[in-house]
Amino acid sequence: MEKRVGRGGRKSKDLVVAGGASPQARKVSKRDWTKAKEEAFVSSLAETCNVTAAAEAAGVSVSGAYDHRRKVAAFRASWAEAIATAYQRFELVMLDRALNGTEKIVVRKDGSEERMREYPNQIAMHLLKMHRESAMEAIEEPAEAEIEEVRERLFQKLQRLRSRD
Repeated sequence: MEKRVGRGGRKSKDLVVAGGASPQARKVSKRDWTKAKEEAFVSSLAETCNVTAAAEAAGVSVSGAYDHRRKVAAFRASWAEAIATAYQRFELVMLDRALNGTEKIVVRKDGSEERMREYPNQIAMHLLKMHRESAMEAIEEPAEAEIEEVRERLFQKLQRLRSRD
């Protein structure tokens, strides 16, 4: 994808479009956001959920990252998706800890050690509260009236489709 641009024979990967009243092509500077920087930032953000660490991984400033997010809709969407991914992973780790516990080593006065499992009940209770409604919806059977309403709507839709043919 290295196209030659203009009489100078510069390659397009060496240029960026500078906005303004009359956009112009110019050489890429260290401050410019490239696809590689965006990908490094978003990937690190999804892993760490930490903007400072993601900015460092991409080689950009934190304020530059926030500024780029404000200006570029596609980057803003990628940022939001990365945060959502990180929170989902975090929630799964917390769920695993609540269900399986974590190993704790207890040292007795005589110097002997005992390994035990510790279950963080507070995390479990918080996760249960967060997902109570969706869990209950999955368990509940729909009312007969709701089923009839859905059947009727499907029947009407099928009739409309048949009348079109």
